[in-house]
Formats: sequence, C-alpha cells, structure tokens
Amino acid sequence: MSDVEREFEESETFAAEGDAYVPTTNDWEATVEIADGTLTVTVRVPTLSAAVTEQETVADVVEDGWLETLELRVADAPNVTRAEEASPPTVERAGGDVVVETVIDARAGHAAEDALAVVNYVEGTWFEGIIPGYDYRPDVQDLRDRAAGRGQSGASADRL
Repeated sequence: MSDVEREFEESETFAAEGDAYVPTTNDWEATVEIADGTLTVTVRVPTLSAAVTEQETVADVVEDGWLETLELRVADAPNVTRAEEASPPTVERAGGDVVVETVIDARAGHAAEDALAVVNYVEGTWFEGIIPGYDYRPDVQDLRDRAAGRGQSGASADRL
C-alpha cells in the first residue's frame, strides 16, 4: 500500500469503495481513484433541470447558460489544492447529472485534503449557481434551507 493510499485509508473524511475512495462528508456523489501518482477526482451533481421539481420547467437556454457558467467556474478547482500538476477539469452532461472530473498529482501528506478540497469546491460552485425562483426537489431545497439558516445564524452572531 502506498503512502497516498494509506492516507485515504486513515482519513475520517473518506471511505474505501471498491478500488476508489468516496467522501463521507458531502452531499453529492464523488469518487477518488489513485493510480500512477495521480488522483482522479470525479464529482456528480444534478443539472439545473434535474434539481427542480417535476412541476418546474427549465428552458433550454437557461440550462445551457447555467452549465456554461458552471464549467467556467469549476475550471479553477485545481487551484484549491497543493498539487503541482493538475489537468483542467472536464465537465460533461450525463442525463440528469453533470460530471466534473480532474486529475491532480498525489502528494503524500496532502492527497486526501486536496481531493476533498476539489470535491467541496465543485459542490460549492454548483450550489452557488442555483437560480432563485424555481421550486427545487426536497434534497436540494434542504441544502438551500440549511445554507439560509447558517447565514441567518451567522448574521445574528455578527450583531452580538
């Protein structure tokens, strides 16, 4: 077992799943594969039209613009790591999901932290791109409600 694999095995924020590792602290599906000194980090998030309720319709032009914006914004994902080498993320639509994948170098001592930073960046970027005014499916609405609650409790704490 390599030092990088050992790091993932000992991490509290990842669990082994087959030949990959999955974060245990995130809302969407993500995997990290280790091979040849690199980490392949893959994150699946819903498209905008898949995030809304069945009663909602997202116009194609809105969906396309939303996806283009997401693609531009996640291009910076490798910058949140300590990796010396990183590939630009690929962003592809796969049915009701958007699959974001990037390959970064696996630096022992920072590999799990770097992988989690990429996953968090992609999820956060996706969340920031949610467009107000739509009715969202329950799991997405729950994320929005939790974020609003944190924002309000943070604002209250700032006033103290």
